[in-house]
Amino acid sequence: MPSAVQQDPGPPSMRRSLGVKDGVAIAASSTAATTSIGIGMGTLAAYAGRQTPALLLLAFVPILGIALSYARLNRSEPNCGSGYTWVGRSIGPWPGFLTGWVVLVGNVIFMAYTGAVTGSVVLQFLNKLGLYSVWGLRLDPASTGISTTVGLVALVVVTLTAITGVRAATRLQMGLLVFEYAVLLVFCGYALFIGDQPFSLSWLNPLEIGSPQDVAQGMVLAVFFYWGWDAAFSVNEETRSSTDAARGGLIALVVMMGLFLVGALAFQRVMSTGELIHNGPQALTFLGAELAPEPWASLPLAALMCSAFASLQSSVIPTARGALAMARDRTLGPVWQRVHPRYGSPAVGTVLIMALAALLAVLAVGIPKLNDMILTAVNSIGLTVALYYGLTALACAVRFRDSLRAGAVRALRDVVVPAVSALTLFGLGSYLVWDYATMSDHFEASPDNGWFMLLLPALFILAGLATAAWAKWIRRAPYFRTGRGTDADAITLPMDGDGSPLPSPVEG
Repeated sequence: MPSAVQQDPGPPSMRRSLGVKDGVAIAASSTAATTSIGIGMGTLAAYAGRQTPALLLLAFVPILGIALSYARLNRSEPNCGSGYTWVGRSIGPWPGFLTGWVVLVGNVIFMAYTGAVTGSVVLQFLNKLGLYSVWGLRLDPASTGISTTVGLVALVVVTLTAITGVRAATRLQMGLLVFEYAVLLVFCGYALFIGDQPFSLSWLNPLEIGSPQDVAQGMVLAVFFYWGWDAAFSVNEETRSSTDAARGGLIALVVMMGLFLVGALAFQRVMSTGELIHNGPQALTFLGAELAPEPWASLPLAALMCSAFASLQSSVIPTARGALAMARDRTLGPVWQRVHPRYGSPAVGTVLIMALAALLAVLAVGIPKLNDMILTAVNSIGLTVALYYGLTALACAVRFRDSLRAGAVRALRDVVVPAVSALTLFGLGSYLVWDYATMSDHFEASPDNGWFMLLLPALFILAGLATAAWAKWIRRAPYFRTGRGTDADAITLPMDGDGSPLPSPVEG
């Protein structure tokens, strides 16, 4: 068993510094409930209509099973590579590498898209404050170029805070979370009481969702809503106990479910389905304007801005640590595992991830078709999320299959729930692939073309397989011989000012 599994890693100077609260902050910020509610509820409503709350509850069931699988695997083998490490050991190195790869690529694309969204939200907020131009330059939230420029500044800021260490980053994220959730709960709670749209129990009935295609597409989008709670497991080597990482992720997931449900019900109490779809990304801002006068009506927009910043930062942190885990196995280049001599964070990898996301965002401004590709990629990320979540849950069922002979409770917890959750996500993904493949009779670079929607996940996977082949036959990574991730203690601890080791290999 890897030495990282031990709960007491040594003398006080060697103990990890993060606790449950830090894990909750990272997982909740990565999930970005306020952003999902603020700009995504209209998209869900387009598929589920008034049954959007039911869809969110339905999607929570397999995601909870996935989260329990993560917790079980983490108790056995804490590793910042999480699914990449666990799938590689339990199922095989090729699916294990793909698990880490789709997380890495998906997060970079998500950051490129979210950076521009963050810039637009910041500009909206500045306009609300009465600032419409700077040095003759119009601060137009609808301008892709200006929004992307502001978003790039936001990317640099969150990257700098991530480099200075996870501990400092989680303190900032916790402050942002407290503010945005307070605003969200106050406005949504008020909407539940004064909304003029009559409540119906049918809102909680998933059987009233229109068609199987709508259910599948809505479920995959809802899975994307929940995506991010597993970020807590990317810092478990920096957490005092492996159970703290699991608790942080599970607590954040349950809180997200509650917030999504409250948000969906509140929106439907104030807006009809048509209004919700029409307002789309401005739904939370519209809600604020409906419920309060200025300046109070601007608070939801401020909360959305905080959520976007926190989401960007929390996307950098787990992505850099996932790349670190892959680099120390030599499945990625050594540059990804360079640890900052003072802060103990994977600084070079963090900067590289920011640079890749920034490059993609800048290219999207100059190449209109690439902008369509990024938007489609965001929609398609749900498929890749379903893939790597499903593989990780399947790894749990395979690794602990002996529990089938150890009693009903252990068999249910370690094998049955993970296997059913994995099969559910695989089934949804497969159905959606079939639906995309049959919805169009020709290929076109358009977000509503089925073949184009399939092209991007296919490119993710093919690029991952090519990189894996390079790692196996050119780098001769030992990971492809054993499927085992490298022990966390394989990285030399950076030294602090007095020559003592910092608390963990990637400690902040």
